[in-house]
Amino acid sequence: MASDTREPSSDVLLSKALTSVSSLVLLQLLSRLFTFVLNQALIRIVSPQVFGTAAIQFELLLSTILFLSREGVRNALLRASDKTQETKRAAVADRNLITNISVLPGLLGIPFAVSVALVYIYTTSTATRSQPHFGFSVTIYALAALFELLSEPAFIRAQNELRFDLRVRAEGIAVALKSVVTFMILWMGSVNWALPAFALGQAAYGVTLLATFMAAYRGNVTVWPKKVTTVVHGNVMSQYFEPELLQLSAVMTSQSLIKHFLTEGDKFMVSRFSPLADQGGYAIASNYGSLVARIVFQPIEETCRVFFARLLAPSSVTSDSLRTASHILLSILLLFIHLLLFLETFGPPYFAVAVTLVLPPRFLATSAPAILRVYIHYIPMMAFNGVLEAFFSSASSPVDLHAQSRWMVAFSVVFVFAAVGLARSVAMGDAGLIWANIINLACRAGYAALFAAQYFKSKAVEDFRWARIVPPKSVLGVFAISAAVTRWSEQRYQNNLSALGAQLGHVAVGGCCLMACLAACIVFERAALAQACSFVRRRPA
Repeated sequence: MASDTREPSSDVLLSKALTSVSSLVLLQLLSRLFTFVLNQALIRIVSPQVFGTAAIQFELLLSTILFLSREGVRNALLRASDKTQETKRAAVADRNLITNISVLPGLLGIPFAVSVALVYIYTTSTATRSQPHFGFSVTIYALAALFELLSEPAFIRAQNELRFDLRVRAEGIAVALKSVVTFMILWMGSVNWALPAFALGQAAYGVTLLATFMAAYRGNVTVWPKKVTTVVHGNVMSQYFEPELLQLSAVMTSQSLIKHFLTEGDKFMVSRFSPLADQGGYAIASNYGSLVARIVFQPIEETCRVFFARLLAPSSVTSDSLRTASHILLSILLLFIHLLLFLETFGPPYFAVAVTLVLPPRFLATSAPAILRVYIHYIPMMAFNGVLEAFFSSASSPVDLHAQSRWMVAFSVVFVFAAVGLARSVAMGDAGLIWANIINLACRAGYAALFAAQYFKSKAVEDFRWARIVPPKSVLGVFAISAAVTRWSEQRYQNNLSALGAQLGHVAVGGCCLMACLAACIVFERAALAQACSFVRRRPA
């Protein structure tokens, strides 16, 4: 797939991974900035009902088509470098067999997109279907998904060549055009064109993505599987796909069905059981609540998948690469522990001040504020689960994947019972779905953490110890005191938080506590921070 199939050293791979993280974080920051500005404009133009249809139901339709069509193939082909080590010496033919697999998402996505779109149209509520241009908008969303799937061979090629700059350029331009097209149609057209505006914006995103990738490779990308002739023990064989990776792709694709339900289960339930206005509130809360996750954690998760898959390839794994993987995983988890501490300390007491700044008055009457409050606890759980599952998908064998699939079924049952029970609670409502997601992610993260511990134990890596991700007691004590002080401050000012003076006083208390927590981390964890910084600054000779 790549022109140079030599496996990079762990230092080279780490350097490229760090570069990719910074590039993808910048991409997510810019794209979410566009999205945030666009959403701020849209929620003041369209009704909560329209926003709920587009941001919950249409996005769920799009993610279902994309996730189930390509996720398994993407994750499987990240391991292609392991195979190309031996095929480089044998023939280019085997690499072509692997490349053929990258075409499957686009080919299989066509009937799948049609099927999912038809099921959605005929099973959605009458109130949703009666909106202007509904059928036309669904059709455009399905086409937008197909445009993205057609760019998949080029995307996978760029990933395996570690050309993250190409991805940043392609997705950055696509997000910008999506935002411009959506807003311009809404601004120039009538209210009846709200749904098509979202759909055509998504179509612009897909077309731009495909055009940018194709231009970068000058059209030199496989779009249809080619029969490959190989000679095995003197016997001439003709085939299309590399058998082991095709089987792994099938296993991961079947597993992605369960993962998709667990990831998007809350949207499934909201889209079926909540009024359209509350769906709009849920959508805006989800968009704002997950900003940090999308800007920071998603790039880290995606880079970890590439990094661990290449570093721990069975044909090239060494004691050095194992120690590097152990150190990187524990370092990331340590950072996420600190994120958890900061969010739990400062999130709840300052939520009332923050929510009035981002939500317009008509969304304050929806479920959005209650959902945003739960995101304080949801964000760190997304972070932990993302990096741990990235490690699992990179280091697991087919046997491990089958075992995880069985546990995923059990986690699905837990999620459904938790979601139904909590969502029916009068005190929680739609926010109960987020709590159900937290329980679901905790189960999945716990399973992946157990796998990581067993994996490094089986490889005799003594450096992997969970105690290394726990901050010192002195740091935990400062956070505990700060949590008590900020909550006392909230109680003191809560009856007068609408006044500017009260807000400033409450924020000043939080600022002092925040500085104390940062100082504690620097003073008491100086050695750990210095080690992490020196490790990050390592560069290949």
